[in-house]
Amino acid sequence: MARPVYIIDGSRTPFLKAQGGPGPFTPVDLAVQAGRPLLARQPFAPSAFDQVILGCVNVIADEMNPARVAALRLGMGEEMVSFTVQINCGSGMQSIDTAYRYIEAGDADMILAGGTEALSYAPLVFPQSGVRWFAKFATARTTFSKLAAFLKVRPSYFNPVIGLERGLTDPVTDLNMGQTAEVVAHLMGVTREQSDAYAVESHQRLARAQEQGYLKNEIEIAFARDGKFYDHDDGVRADSSMEKLAKLRPVFERPWGQVTPGNSSQITDGACWIILASEEAVAKHGLTPKAVIKDSAWAGLDPAIMGFGPVMSATKLLKKHNLTLQEIDTWEINEAFAAQLLACLAAWNDDTFCREVLGLPGAAGQIDHAKLNVDGGAISLGHPVGTSGNRIVLHLVNAMKRLGTKRGIATECIGGGLGGAMLIETV
Repeated sequence: MARPVYIIDGSRTPFLKAQGGPGPFTPVDLAVQAGRPLLARQPFAPSAFDQVILGCVNVIADEMNPARVAALRLGMGEEMVSFTVQINCGSGMQSIDTAYRYIEAGDADMILAGGTEALSYAPLVFPQSGVRWFAKFATARTTFSKLAAFLKVRPSYFNPVIGLERGLTDPVTDLNMGQTAEVVAHLMGVTREQSDAYAVESHQRLARAQEQGYLKNEIEIAFARDGKFYDHDDGVRADSSMEKLAKLRPVFERPWGQVTPGNSSQITDGACWIILASEEAVAKHGLTPKAVIKDSAWAGLDPAIMGFGPVMSATKLLKKHNLTLQEIDTWEINEAFAAQLLACLAAWNDDTFCREVLGLPGAAGQIDHAKLNVDGGAISLGHPVGTSGNRIVLHLVNAMKRLGTKRGIATECIGGGLGGAMLIETV
Protein backbone atom coordinates (compact mmCIF):
# COMPACT_ATOMS: atom_id res chain seq x y z
CA MET A 1 0.00 0.00 0.00
CA ALA A 2 1.28 3.46 -0.90
CA ARG A 3 2.47 5.48 2.08
CA PRO A 4 1.87 9.21 2.54
CA VAL A 5 4.91 11.43 1.89
CA TYR A 6 5.28 14.67 3.82
CA ILE A 7 7.16 17.89 3.12
CA ILE A 8 8.80 18.78 6.41
CA ASP A 9 10.97 21.81 5.76
CA GLY A 10 13.03 23.52 3.10
CA SER A 11 15.26 26.44 2.33
CA ARG A 12 17.05 28.11 -0.52
CA THR A 13 19.76 30.59 -1.23
CA PRO A 14 18.98 34.02 -2.61
CA PHE A 15 18.76 33.89 -6.38
CA LEU A 16 21.72 35.89 -7.70
CA LYS A 17 21.71 37.41 -11.17
CA ALA A 18 24.61 36.40 -13.39
CA GLN A 19 26.89 39.37 -14.00
CA GLY A 20 28.92 38.32 -17.04
CA GLY A 21 31.36 35.95 -15.34
CA PRO A 22 31.54 33.21 -12.71
CA GLY A 23 29.62 34.24 -9.61
CA PRO A 24 30.69 33.88 -5.98
CA PHE A 25 29.37 30.30 -5.69
CA THR A 26 29.72 27.07 -7.64
CA PRO A 27 26.71 24.71 -7.84
CA VAL A 28 27.93 22.74 -4.81
CA ASP A 29 28.76 25.93 -2.92
CA LEU A 30 25.17 27.02 -3.38
CA ALA A 31 23.80 23.64 -2.28
CA VAL A 32 25.94 23.77 0.87
CA GLN A 33 24.92 27.36 1.65
CA ALA A 34 21.23 26.41 1.47
CA GLY A 35 21.69 23.08 3.23
CA ARG A 36 23.76 23.92 6.32
CA PRO A 37 21.19 26.09 8.16
CA LEU A 38 18.38 23.77 7.07
CA LEU A 39 20.08 20.71 8.55
CA ALA A 40 21.27 22.61 11.62
CA ARG A 41 17.72 23.38 12.76
CA GLN A 42 16.46 19.81 12.49
CA PRO A 43 16.04 17.60 15.61
CA PHE A 44 18.04 14.79 14.00
CA ALA A 45 21.58 14.29 12.76
CA PRO A 46 22.42 14.93 9.08
CA SER A 47 23.30 11.24 8.80
CA ALA A 48 19.68 10.26 9.56
CA PHE A 49 18.66 10.67 5.91
CA ASP A 50 18.45 7.63 3.69
CA GLN A 51 19.45 9.44 0.50
CA VAL A 52 20.36 12.76 -1.05
CA ILE A 53 18.99 13.56 -4.52
CA LEU A 54 20.00 16.77 -6.26
CA GLY A 55 18.95 18.25 -9.60
CA CYS A 56 21.65 20.04 -11.59
CA VAL A 57 22.00 20.74 -15.32
CA ASN A 58 25.25 22.67 -15.69
CA VAL A 59 27.55 20.34 -13.75
CA ILE A 60 31.07 21.77 -13.65
CA ALA A 61 34.19 19.65 -14.10
CA ASP A 62 35.39 20.06 -10.52
CA GLU A 63 32.10 18.83 -9.05
CA MET A 64 31.09 15.61 -10.79
CA ASN A 65 27.96 14.19 -9.11
CA PRO A 66 27.32 17.38 -7.12
CA ALA A 67 24.81 15.55 -4.92
CA ARG A 68 27.58 13.40 -3.49
CA VAL A 69 30.01 16.30 -3.10
CA ALA A 70 27.35 18.41 -1.36
CA ALA A 71 26.35 15.56 0.97
CA LEU A 72 29.94 15.06 2.08
CA ARG A 73 30.49 18.78 2.60
CA LEU A 74 27.26 18.93 4.61
CA GLY A 75 28.61 16.31 7.00
CA MET A 76 26.04 13.67 6.10
CA GLY A 77 28.54 10.82 6.30
CA GLU A 78 30.50 8.68 3.89
CA GLU A 79 27.73 6.07 3.75
CA MET A 80 25.12 8.54 2.45
CA VAL A 81 23.85 7.42 -0.96
CA SER A 82 23.73 10.55 -3.13
CA PHE A 83 22.97 11.00 -6.81
CA THR A 84 22.30 13.79 -9.28
CA VAL A 85 19.35 13.96 -11.68
CA GLN A 86 19.03 15.96 -14.91
CA ILE A 87 15.85 16.64 -16.82
CA ASN A 88 16.59 20.23 -17.85
CA CYS A 89 14.19 22.71 -16.22
CA GLY A 90 12.47 19.87 -14.36
CA SER A 91 15.57 18.64 -12.53
CA GLY A 92 14.70 20.21 -9.18
CA MET A 93 11.17 18.80 -9.28
CA GLN A 94 12.46 15.43 -10.48
CA SER A 95 14.58 15.17 -7.33
CA ILE A 96 11.42 15.63 -5.23
CA ASP A 97 9.45 13.20 -7.36
CA THR A 98 12.14 10.52 -7.15
CA ALA A 99 12.32 10.95 -3.38
CA TYR A 100 8.53 10.85 -3.18
CA ARG A 101 8.40 7.54 -5.07
CA TYR A 102 11.10 5.95 -2.89
CA ILE A 103 9.32 6.91 0.33
CA GLU A 104 5.85 6.07 -0.99
CA ALA A 105 7.03 2.56 -1.89
CA GLY A 106 8.61 1.99 1.52
CA ASP A 107 12.21 1.97 0.25
CA ALA A 108 13.21 5.02 2.29
CA ASP A 109 11.90 7.06 5.21
CA MET A 110 13.63 10.42 4.86
CA ILE A 111 15.30 12.00 1.85
CA LEU A 112 16.91 15.39 1.21
CA ALA A 113 15.88 16.48 -2.30
CA GLY A 114 17.15 19.62 -3.95
CA GLY A 115 18.25 21.52 -6.99
CA THR A 116 21.25 23.71 -7.67
CA GLU A 117 22.52 25.72 -10.59
CA ALA A 118 25.28 28.24 -11.19
CA LEU A 119 24.55 29.43 -14.71
CA SER A 120 27.29 32.02 -14.35
CA TYR A 121 29.70 29.09 -14.54
CA ALA A 122 28.45 28.01 -17.97
CA PRO A 123 31.58 27.15 -19.96
CA LEU A 124 32.87 28.54 -23.22
CA VAL A 125 32.86 25.74 -25.80
CA PHE A 126 35.02 25.62 -28.91
CA PRO A 127 33.33 24.73 -32.21
CA GLN A 128 33.51 21.05 -33.15
CA SER A 129 35.61 21.97 -36.19
CA GLY A 130 38.19 23.48 -33.84
CA VAL A 131 38.12 20.47 -31.52
CA ARG A 132 38.71 18.09 -34.44
CA TRP A 133 41.60 20.22 -35.71
CA PHE A 134 43.24 20.28 -32.27
CA ALA A 135 42.90 16.49 -31.98
CA LYS A 136 44.69 16.02 -35.30
CA PHE A 137 47.39 18.51 -34.33
CA ALA A 138 47.92 16.94 -30.91
CA THR A 139 48.20 13.40 -32.28
CA ALA A 140 50.56 14.26 -35.14
CA ARG A 141 53.74 12.25 -34.56
CA THR A 142 56.27 13.96 -36.79
CA THR A 143 57.36 17.53 -37.30
CA PHE A 144 56.14 17.37 -40.89
CA SER A 145 52.67 16.11 -39.93
CA LYS A 146 52.40 18.74 -37.20
CA LEU A 147 53.32 21.44 -39.69
CA ALA A 148 50.77 20.09 -42.18
CA ALA A 149 48.08 20.14 -39.52
CA PHE A 150 49.09 23.62 -38.40
CA LEU A 151 48.72 24.99 -41.93
CA LYS A 152 45.08 23.86 -41.96
CA VAL A 153 44.10 25.95 -38.94
CA ARG A 154 41.35 28.54 -39.42
CA PRO A 155 40.56 31.58 -37.20
CA SER A 156 36.98 30.36 -36.81
CA TYR A 157 38.27 27.32 -34.92
CA PHE A 158 39.05 29.59 -31.97
CA ASN A 159 35.72 31.41 -31.74
CA PRO A 160 34.17 30.00 -28.55
CA VAL A 161 30.45 29.41 -28.16
CA ILE A 162 28.75 30.10 -24.84
CA GLY A 163 27.79 26.68 -23.54
CA LEU A 164 24.57 28.04 -22.05
CA GLU A 165 23.45 29.23 -25.48
CA ARG A 166 23.86 25.74 -26.93
CA GLY A 167 22.33 24.15 -23.85
CA LEU A 168 19.18 26.22 -24.25
CA THR A 169 18.78 25.24 -27.89
CA ASP A 170 16.79 22.12 -28.69
CA PRO A 171 18.98 19.69 -30.64
CA VAL A 172 16.05 18.22 -32.59
CA THR A 173 14.22 21.36 -33.73
CA ASP A 174 17.26 23.69 -33.47
CA LEU A 175 14.99 26.21 -31.76
CA ASN A 176 16.20 27.93 -28.62
CA MET A 177 13.81 28.22 -25.70
CA GLY A 178 12.92 31.83 -26.52
CA GLN A 179 11.89 30.83 -30.01
CA THR A 180 9.60 28.11 -28.65
CA ALA A 181 7.96 30.78 -26.49
CA GLU A 182 7.37 32.85 -29.62
CA VAL A 183 5.74 29.81 -31.26
CA VAL A 184 3.21 29.12 -28.48
CA ALA A 185 2.45 32.81 -28.05
CA HIS A 186 1.70 33.09 -31.76
CA LEU A 187 -0.53 30.00 -31.66
CA MET A 188 -2.60 31.40 -28.78
CA GLY A 189 -2.68 35.06 -29.85
CA VAL A 190 -0.67 36.43 -26.93
CA THR A 191 0.40 40.05 -27.53
CA ARG A 192 3.59 41.90 -26.63
CA GLU A 193 1.58 44.24 -24.40
CA GLN A 194 0.14 41.32 -22.47
CA SER A 195 3.59 39.82 -21.96
CA ASP A 196 5.07 43.10 -20.75
CA ALA A 197 2.14 43.68 -18.39
CA TYR A 198 2.62 40.23 -16.87
CA ALA A 199 6.35 40.88 -16.43
CA VAL A 200 5.73 44.17 -14.66
CA GLU A 201 3.37 42.48 -12.22
CA SER A 202 5.88 39.69 -11.54
CA HIS A 203 8.41 42.28 -10.39
CA GLN A 204 5.79 44.14 -8.38
CA ARG A 205 4.67 40.98 -6.62
CA LEU A 206 8.22 39.97 -5.70
CA ALA A 207 9.02 43.48 -4.49
CA ARG A 208 5.92 43.39 -2.28
CA ALA A 209 6.86 39.96 -0.94
CA GLN A 210 10.31 41.23 -0.03
CA GLU A 211 8.90 44.32 1.67
CA GLN A 212 6.39 42.25 3.65
CA GLY A 213 8.99 39.68 4.70
CA TYR A 214 7.16 36.78 3.07
CA LEU A 215 10.42 35.16 1.96
CA LYS A 216 12.38 35.42 5.23
CA ASN A 217 11.58 31.89 6.32
CA GLU A 218 12.51 30.56 2.89
CA ILE A 219 15.84 32.24 2.13
CA GLU A 220 19.12 31.53 3.92
CA ILE A 221 21.94 34.08 3.91
CA ALA A 222 24.78 32.94 1.66
CA PHE A 223 28.33 33.80 2.75
CA ALA A 224 31.05 33.98 0.10
CA ARG A 225 34.73 33.24 0.65
CA ASP A 226 35.63 36.93 0.30
CA GLY A 227 33.45 37.84 3.27
CA LYS A 228 30.52 39.22 1.30
CA PHE A 229 27.05 37.99 2.13
CA TYR A 230 23.88 37.74 0.08
CA ASP A 231 20.47 37.88 1.76
CA HIS A 232 17.92 38.61 -0.97
CA ASP A 233 17.02 37.87 -4.57
CA ASP A 234 18.76 40.59 -6.54
CA GLY A 235 16.98 40.39 -9.90
CA VAL A 236 13.83 42.26 -8.89
CA ARG A 237 13.17 45.60 -10.56
CA ALA A 238 10.59 47.30 -8.41
CA ASP A 239 10.47 50.28 -10.80
CA SER A 240 9.64 48.14 -13.83
CA SER A 241 6.95 49.70 -16.02
CA MET A 242 5.20 49.22 -19.33
CA GLU A 243 6.98 52.27 -20.69
CA LYS A 244 10.42 50.87 -19.88
CA LEU A 245 9.68 47.39 -21.18
CA ALA A 246 8.20 48.77 -24.42
CA LYS A 247 11.64 50.18 -25.31
CA LEU A 248 13.30 46.75 -25.33
CA ARG A 249 13.84 44.99 -28.65
CA PRO A 250 12.83 41.37 -29.28
CA VAL A 251 15.74 38.99 -28.77
CA PHE A 252 14.90 35.88 -30.74
CA GLU A 253 12.61 36.87 -33.60
CA ARG A 254 13.51 40.36 -34.79
CA PRO A 255 11.86 42.66 -35.53
CA TRP A 256 8.36 41.30 -34.96
CA GLY A 257 8.82 38.98 -32.00
CA GLN A 258 7.63 39.75 -28.50
CA VAL A 259 10.09 37.92 -26.23
CA THR A 260 12.51 40.48 -24.78
CA PRO A 261 14.98 40.50 -21.86
CA GLY A 262 12.32 42.30 -19.85
CA ASN A 263 9.59 39.68 -20.15
CA SER A 264 11.82 36.61 -19.91
CA SER A 265 13.26 34.76 -16.93
CA GLN A 266 16.69 35.91 -15.83
CA ILE A 267 19.99 33.99 -15.97
CA THR A 268 20.58 33.29 -12.31
CA ASP A 269 22.48 31.21 -9.74
CA GLY A 270 20.73 29.55 -6.81
CA ALA A 271 20.00 26.37 -4.85
CA CYS A 272 17.07 24.92 -2.92
CA TRP A 273 16.45 21.88 -0.66
CA ILE A 274 13.31 20.15 0.62
CA ILE A 275 13.11 17.49 3.34
CA LEU A 276 10.65 14.67 2.63
CA ALA A 277 9.62 12.08 5.20
CA SER A 278 7.31 9.14 5.83
CA GLU A 279 4.84 8.88 8.71
CA GLU A 280 7.33 6.64 10.49
CA ALA A 281 10.08 9.27 10.24
CA VAL A 282 7.69 11.99 11.38
CA ALA A 283 6.81 10.00 14.49
CA LYS A 284 10.39 8.89 15.18
CA HIS A 285 11.86 12.40 15.10
CA GLY A 286 8.85 14.37 16.35
CA LEU A 287 8.53 16.34 13.10
CA THR A 288 5.75 18.74 12.11
CA PRO A 289 4.84 18.32 8.43
CA LYS A 290 3.87 21.34 6.36
CA ALA A 291 2.25 19.50 3.47
CA VAL A 292 1.70 16.12 1.86
CA ILE A 293 2.48 15.25 -1.75
CA LYS A 294 -0.64 13.77 -3.29
CA ASP A 295 0.70 12.92 -6.74
CA SER A 296 2.83 14.04 -9.68
CA ALA A 297 2.59 13.77 -13.45
CA TRP A 298 4.95 14.20 -16.39
CA ALA A 299 4.08 14.74 -20.03
CA GLY A 300 5.92 14.77 -23.34
CA LEU A 301 5.12 16.95 -26.36
CA ASP A 302 6.62 18.43 -29.52
CA PRO A 303 9.85 20.24 -28.50
CA ALA A 304 8.84 23.19 -30.72
CA ILE A 305 5.89 23.86 -28.40
CA MET A 306 7.52 22.77 -25.14
CA GLY A 307 5.99 25.86 -23.50
CA PHE A 308 2.67 24.00 -23.27
CA GLY A 309 4.30 21.52 -20.87
CA PRO A 310 2.40 22.85 -17.80
CA VAL A 311 -0.91 22.46 -19.60
CA MET A 312 -0.18 18.88 -20.62
CA SER A 313 1.22 17.68 -17.28
CA ALA A 314 -1.13 19.56 -14.94
CA THR A 315 -4.20 18.51 -16.95
CA LYS A 316 -3.03 14.90 -16.74
CA LEU A 317 -2.83 15.30 -12.96
CA LEU A 318 -6.24 16.99 -12.70
CA LYS A 319 -7.91 14.29 -14.77
CA LYS A 320 -6.45 11.53 -12.61
CA HIS A 321 -7.83 13.11 -9.44
CA ASN A 322 -11.12 14.31 -10.97
CA LEU A 323 -10.31 17.94 -10.28
CA THR A 324 -10.91 21.15 -12.23
CA LEU A 325 -8.67 24.20 -12.59
CA GLN A 326 -10.96 26.12 -10.28
CA GLU A 327 -10.63 23.53 -7.48
CA ILE A 328 -6.92 24.30 -7.10
CA ASP A 329 -6.48 27.04 -4.50
CA THR A 330 -2.92 28.12 -5.32
CA TRP A 331 -0.75 27.74 -8.43
CA GLU A 332 2.96 28.04 -9.08
CA ILE A 333 3.75 27.95 -12.80
CA ASN A 334 7.39 28.59 -13.57
CA GLU A 335 7.73 31.84 -15.51
CA ALA A 336 10.16 30.77 -18.20
CA PHE A 337 8.76 33.51 -20.43
CA ALA A 338 5.72 35.71 -19.92
CA ALA A 339 4.54 34.88 -23.44
CA GLN A 340 4.83 31.16 -22.72
CA LEU A 341 2.96 31.29 -19.43
CA LEU A 342 0.18 33.41 -20.91
CA ALA A 343 -0.08 30.96 -23.83
CA CYS A 344 -0.69 28.18 -21.29
CA LEU A 345 -3.47 30.15 -19.62
CA ALA A 346 -5.01 30.86 -23.02
CA ALA A 347 -4.80 27.18 -24.01
CA TRP A 348 -6.79 26.11 -20.95
CA ASN A 349 -9.43 28.67 -21.89
CA ASP A 350 -9.59 27.63 -25.56
CA ASP A 351 -12.40 25.26 -26.45
CA THR A 352 -10.69 23.80 -29.53
CA PHE A 353 -7.34 23.23 -27.79
CA CYS A 354 -9.01 21.54 -24.83
CA ARG A 355 -11.11 19.28 -27.02
CA GLU A 356 -8.54 18.32 -29.64
CA VAL A 357 -5.34 18.31 -27.60
CA LEU A 358 -6.35 17.70 -23.98
CA GLY A 359 -9.32 15.44 -24.60
CA LEU A 360 -11.63 17.53 -22.47
CA PRO A 361 -15.32 18.09 -23.25
CA GLY A 362 -14.69 21.81 -23.63
CA ALA A 363 -12.62 24.72 -22.34
CA ALA A 364 -11.17 24.09 -18.89
CA GLY A 365 -11.64 27.76 -18.01
CA GLN A 366 -9.46 30.36 -16.40
CA ILE A 367 -7.06 30.28 -13.48
CA ASP A 368 -7.89 33.10 -11.08
CA HIS A 369 -5.03 35.61 -11.40
CA ALA A 370 -5.01 36.07 -7.62
CA LYS A 371 -4.17 32.37 -7.20
CA LEU A 372 -1.21 32.32 -9.60
CA ASN A 373 2.43 33.04 -8.65
CA VAL A 374 1.28 35.20 -5.78
CA ASP A 375 4.81 36.41 -4.93
CA GLY A 376 6.21 36.71 -8.43
CA GLY A 377 8.23 34.15 -10.31
CA ALA A 378 11.22 33.51 -12.54
CA ILE A 379 10.81 36.75 -14.51
CA SER A 380 11.64 38.69 -11.36
CA LEU A 381 13.49 35.98 -9.41
CA GLY A 382 15.49 34.31 -12.14
CA HIS A 383 15.52 30.76 -13.45
CA PRO A 384 18.50 28.69 -12.24
CA VAL A 385 17.47 25.79 -14.43
CA GLY A 386 18.19 22.80 -12.19
CA THR A 387 16.78 24.59 -9.14
CA SER A 388 13.53 26.17 -10.27
CA GLY A 389 11.35 23.06 -10.01
CA ASN A 390 12.42 22.62 -6.40
CA ARG A 391 11.85 26.28 -5.57
CA ILE A 392 8.33 26.45 -6.94
CA VAL A 393 7.33 23.44 -4.81
CA LEU A 394 8.88 24.94 -1.67
CA HIS A 395 7.34 28.33 -2.27
CA LEU A 396 3.96 26.84 -3.12
CA VAL A 397 3.91 25.15 0.28
CA ASN A 398 5.01 28.30 2.11
CA ALA A 399 2.51 30.47 0.24
CA MET A 400 -0.35 28.07 0.95
CA LYS A 401 0.52 28.00 4.66
CA ARG A 402 0.57 31.81 4.74
CA LEU A 403 -2.66 32.19 2.79
CA GLY A 404 -4.46 29.38 4.56
CA THR A 405 -5.21 27.46 1.35
CA LYS A 406 -5.46 23.68 1.12
CA ARG A 407 -4.68 22.42 -2.38
CA GLY A 408 -1.99 23.58 -4.82
CA ILE A 409 -0.18 22.63 -8.01
CA ALA A 410 3.40 23.43 -8.98
CA THR A 411 4.15 22.98 -12.68
CA GLU A 412 6.70 23.92 -15.32
CA CYS A 413 7.64 23.60 -18.96
CA ILE A 414 10.84 21.67 -19.65
CA GLY A 415 13.26 22.15 -22.52
CA GLY A 416 13.18 19.26 -24.97
CA GLY A 417 9.39 19.00 -24.99
CA LEU A 418 8.36 17.94 -21.48
CA GLY A 419 6.23 19.19 -18.62
CA GLY A 420 6.01 18.33 -14.94
CA ALA A 421 3.35 18.94 -12.31
CA MET A 422 2.94 18.13 -8.62
CA LEU A 423 -0.26 18.14 -6.55
CA ILE A 424 0.24 19.18 -2.93
CA GLU A 425 -2.06 19.62 0.07
CA THR A 426 -1.22 21.45 3.28
CA VAL A 427 -1.59 19.67 6.64
